[in-house]
Amino acid sequence: MSCIDRVLDNSDCRSVDIAVRPQFGAVRDALLFNDPLGKISLLRGIEWSTRSQIECAVVPTPIPGHPDRPLLLAPRALKSRGLGSALGRAALIHAVAHIEFNAINLALDAMYRFRDLPVDYYRDWYSVAVDEARHFELLSDRLHQLGFAYGDFPAHNGLWEAACNTAHSCLARMALVPRVLEARGLDVTPGMIDRLEHAGDQPTAAILRIILSEEVAHVAIGTRWFRYCCAQQGLDPDPTFLELVRVHSVSAIRRPFNEEARRVAGFTDGEQMALARMADVTASNR
Repeated sequence: MSCIDRVLDNSDCRSVDIAVRPQFGAVRDALLFNDPLGKISLLRGIEWSTRSQIECAVVPTPIPGHPDRPLLLAPRALKSRGLGSALGRAALIHAVAHIEFNAINLALDAMYRFRDLPVDYYRDWYSVAVDEARHFELLSDRLHQLGFAYGDFPAHNGLWEAACNTAHSCLARMALVPRVLEARGLDVTPGMIDRLEHAGDQPTAAILRIILSEEVAHVAIGTRWFRYCCAQQGLDPDPTFLELVRVHSVSAIRRPFNEEARRVAGFTDGEQMALARMADVTASNR
């Protein structure tokens, strides 16, 4: 089933009297805008409304707005470069910038796609989108300092594929995007910082420290709303999360784990022990 098949039908509009919500049309415009800087400008200009308005159901969004470059390849087709050269460091910065660009779209999509949630849900994901935009700008500026630009290296589209796979369910989205894919960033970023410092690239390491500290809060937001969705459906969060991971994302669970950051982001000890067992089984089967 395609991403389009899984989204809500957009055939009806209704007049609703709502509490403070983002203007969903403006969220959609930012989501679909191709140019990164234009997307960020639209994001920062999103207005919120308390008045009765015409609310349309979600328009299918098979792929968000993105520039013509970078070239998107399968993850295994991407070259691995060392950090001993400026080219290698630029490639790493570009890879992280691409993640942050995708994270802008993911946060916007979380706002746009899932409706009738508490206002704090939209405030949380708007704050995430704004943070991710700032991260992208920091990394883009650093690329320019090294003589490169976003789009100069190929990248992959794995994060948006995860959005398509969870388009049918806010619960699944909160479980499998922030609590699996973004949580993986908590695990690997400390190692990247160490490698960059060893290579003498203190400016990039400093940017990644900022990103790491703020991504903990983003994963915590995913935890908050995953648990909310579970409560709404009468589900026990821990076994629900672990079953979703087993079915959909077990290959993404790998050591090392940043146990402290994950604990702050809301992972329970039981979840972490179960994830460690999954990682060990997956590693033994490779």
